[in-house]
Amino acid sequence: MNYFFYLITFIFGLIVGSFLNCVIYRLEIGKSALKGRSFCPHCQHQLKWQDLIPIFSFLILRGKCRYCKKPIFWQYPLVELITGILFLLFFIFHFSFFIFIISSFLIIIFVYDLKHYIIPDKIIYPAIVIAFLYQLFNHWSLIINHLNFIYSALGASFFFLLIVLASRGKGMGIGDIKLGFLMGLILGWPNILVALFLAFLIGAIIGIGLMISRKKTLKSEVPFGPFLVTGTFLALFWGQNIINWYLNLIFNF
Repeated sequence: MNYFFYLITFIFGLIVGSFLNCVIYRLEIGKSALKGRSFCPHCQHQLKWQDLIPIFSFLILRGKCRYCKKPIFWQYPLVELITGILFLLFFIFHFSFFIFIISSFLIIIFVYDLKHYIIPDKIIYPAIVIAFLYQLFNHWSLIINHLNFIYSALGASFFFLLIVLASRGKGMGIGDIKLGFLMGLILGWPNILVALFLAFLIGAIIGIGLMISRKKTLKSEVPFGPFLVTGTFLALFWGQNIINWYLNLIFNF
């Protein structure tokens, strides 16, 4: 019975991932994701239901549009697959429905910032409002929890604000300040520290790799939002385990 629910959750994640792809593309062209049918970005031909089956349509069509034969960007099956896997993990780890919703915003931020080097206000502001209201009403009787998430959000955003001011906008952007605030609302203390540490660690490793391969230089612009989103997801799943491992390492040293 568990495997049945796992399968349903994974399929639901694939469907959500397909919708997130639509949101990302409609944001790029300035159109609403809730109006009009899906269409090929190359030939503008309206897509039929058999063209919109997550993952399978891409495989059956061999990565090409049925009508114009132009290649379908790999973003589409990857976002669908990753969303399906994340939703399955959320279900296995018994996360609340709030995480399913907020993760959708984070996936959009990841892809959009990776492609366009900007975190869209149309996504980050609703995500902040939803996260704030959830923490407010989920812990309405526990003032200390309110302060935990609020202080974490303010602390993370202030940290990025200092980097923006110190680097004059070259090291970080305003969008990272907003994303830091959202991360604090989602994770609270001390998981926000784990997320930030992992984000900078992964960013440094990938940055060094890009410089070694000569794809980037020290002066090249690299979006940091994807690293922050990755750190957030890792902290959600294993933040407390990482903290416990670190504390055991310190006290047993």
